[in-house]
Amino acid sequence: MGQPLSSMSRKNLLGLIAGNGKFPLLFAHEARRQGYTIVAAGVRGDTWPLLRFLVDRYQCFRAGELKRLFSYFVDHGVRSVLMAGQVSQKNLFDPRVRLDEEFQALFDAIKDRRADTIFAAVSDKLSEYGLELLDSTFLLRQYLAPRGTLTRRGPTEVELQDIQFGREIAKAMGGLDVGQTVVVKEKAIVAIEAMEGTDQTILRGGRIARGGAVVVKMSKPKQDPRFDVPVIGTRTIKTMIRARAACLGIEAGKTLILEKARVLKLANKAGICLVATP
Repeated sequence: MGQPLSSMSRKNLLGLIAGNGKFPLLFAHEARRQGYTIVAAGVRGDTWPLLRFLVDRYQCFRAGELKRLFSYFVDHGVRSVLMAGQVSQKNLFDPRVRLDEEFQALFDAIKDRRADTIFAAVSDKLSEYGLELLDSTFLLRQYLAPRGTLTRRGPTEVELQDIQFGREIAKAMGGLDVGQTVVVKEKAIVAIEAMEGTDQTILRGGRIARGGAVVVKMSKPKQDPRFDVPVIGTRTIKTMIRARAACLGIEAGKTLILEKARVLKLANKAGICLVATP
């Protein structure tokens, strides 16, 4: 467990449940820059190992070890916890993953296994241990997408129409907690995100559209900022290049852009248009 944290460090103590991708790394870097002490919990098979070098405490857990996870935070004096990065839902359906009694009880009690249902139940369990789940963007407001066209190339009239059409579909799907991303071409729905995630949705849509598709990623109508906020980064653009997609529409003020300068450089080089709508 390591040496106990000092009483001074506990004043700005945060627990971090770290999923996959660069979001947890960005949060850890920004939190330490602002003087926070970070007690991080990684998820085996999801979390980048590099995170351990950016936080004050780090321990890795299996996807089904809910009780150990909660006890880890309590033992280190954590009272506020934040989720950053997705935890792959397929880990929870892997027959090799054993759920502890806490997680099994949670699964038995919930009405379905949609992402929002699971995360809301986890949040309720956290509160039973005296842990508060925070807004995952509270230290990262400057990384939220500004409104407007962010790349050198603006959208064509057809792309604008596809963004608006895709936005309506994405909001409808988000309301059902199906996914946040849709791929559209000339007002035809090419692909809708499910459990496979954004990147695989883009690739699947690209294969069907055969070039020129518009990718739209939106927040859910009742988005809970404590978990699963829309995030794009260099991997998103690289995936669009592989899929030969032409345009990316996101939601201003509600979508995190990781490594913004690199994202725009990649998009501009590839001729991809990036638009943030209100």
